[in-house]
Amino acid sequence: MVARNRGVVGSPRLTPAHPGRFSGDDCGQIGDHKHRAPAYAWVVKRYHLRTYGCQMNEHDSERIAGLLEADGYEATESVDQADVVVLNTCCIRENADNKLYGALGNLKVNKEGNPDLQIVVAGCLAQKDRDLIQRRAGHVDVVFGTHNVHRATELLAQARADGPITEIWEEAMTGEAEAFPSALPAKRETDYAAWLTIQIGCDNSCAFCIVPSVRGVEISRPFEDIVAEARQLADQGVAEITLLGQNVNSYGRDLALAARRSGEEVRVRPMFARLLEEVASIDGLRRVRFTSPHPKDMTPDVFETMARCDAAVDHLHFPLQSGSDRILAAMHRGYTGARYLEKLAEARRTIDDVAVTTDIIVGFPGETEDDFAATLEVAAEAAFDSAYTFVFSPREGTEAARMADHFCDPDEVKDRYARLRTVIERSALAKYRARIGRVEEVVVEGPSKKDPTVLTGRTAHNKLVHFASEPLKPGTFATTRVTDAAHQYLLGELVEVTAKPRHRTRIPVASVPS
Repeated sequence: MVARNRGVVGSPRLTPAHPGRFSGDDCGQIGDHKHRAPAYAWVVKRYHLRTYGCQMNEHDSERIAGLLEADGYEATESVDQADVVVLNTCCIRENADNKLYGALGNLKVNKEGNPDLQIVVAGCLAQKDRDLIQRRAGHVDVVFGTHNVHRATELLAQARADGPITEIWEEAMTGEAEAFPSALPAKRETDYAAWLTIQIGCDNSCAFCIVPSVRGVEISRPFEDIVAEARQLADQGVAEITLLGQNVNSYGRDLALAARRSGEEVRVRPMFARLLEEVASIDGLRRVRFTSPHPKDMTPDVFETMARCDAAVDHLHFPLQSGSDRILAAMHRGYTGARYLEKLAEARRTIDDVAVTTDIIVGFPGETEDDFAATLEVAAEAAFDSAYTFVFSPREGTEAARMADHFCDPDEVKDRYARLRTVIERSALAKYRARIGRVEEVVVEGPSKKDPTVLTGRTAHNKLVHFASEPLKPGTFATTRVTDAAHQYLLGELVEVTAKPRHRTRIPVASVPS
């Protein structure tokens, strides 16, 4: 008999070591009527998981991996060894479709060689394309979207029994804890750092963004649940948490509105500053980050909390998108270039030595040279530490995708992009060089990919520091003196170790015969 969780399919199973025959090694001599159970051998199922896109997808992938491992699967880097291949997709960029269907084309060969292989497509592109995926790639077994991640193993079992299945939920089930990825089991890539979902969905209507269509309306996770999980993570040895949401600084507005509708006398306003302070005060947490905020919803109390709480890092990701008031209005961003700079100045007045990063789109439909010049002007005045810069790509289902008559000339966009990168890299290099001579605390991420005698650490500003050192475990905190800088990294020398990792090594648990 095999011990297994009731109602769970796909756990590691035990099978006879020599199925189909008996031997003296397997059972007692029949003539002596001495019988014992046959010997058993493990048959372990393996999964291969690929993640495309943003932090939300990375966090969803941690939960999918956690569900699979709770169901008895083991991870493998090899597609050829996998029983299940999961592609967790993104649909933000124009070539996302090409990446997915190219990968599915390659996996068709694996499926032909191993008909028992199950192929799963999850995430935002699955939410958007739905039945189209299995129409274009009939060898896909399971398609599920962003609202039913918690159903991953159930859908695999259903597909094994009944054949290919597509299950897309139109919205999250607000009454179920499983609506939030953080409520599910997880297998994290690092033991010392963790994502923590505080909200799902988005109520904004940015013209270029597909997120509201594939992630749904904004739903805040209960305050107490977030804090409880943060404490649990700290107890497990996690030293750094990133609070995750599409628009984190509007967190809690829907909770307050629901409380007012139920008769409570509450002020309807975001609760993010209070949440940030509560999480940052938890013993054992050395760093608390958040991503991403929206400039129109940023309030002074968030800056004040960042300045006041030691664990709240002095790094603000503050998406600009464009510096042109006309383009910002067409994007429905809810602020002007001047208003953005005012809030940025307020952040720098309030938070000592704050690092600021951003997102900027080049070539939004209708962007003129004057519009782009305004973006260059705002970017230069903002003096960002770094920026994620993108060429506009239309996403089906967004307002901007319907502006084809106003799409910009690709050659002009290419030229503008290069000019923007010059401005960004100039300010980034100045910001990085300003760190030379300073002592910066880093969390060790591991050895450099180019030189194993050099370690890579990350500062509170989210800057990488490469420094020579004896091996140190990932999650170790150490101080380094910065000796040189480029526009994407710092060089330094080790000063001292300030804290050793507290996380415990995880030991896999599997079912055993009884």
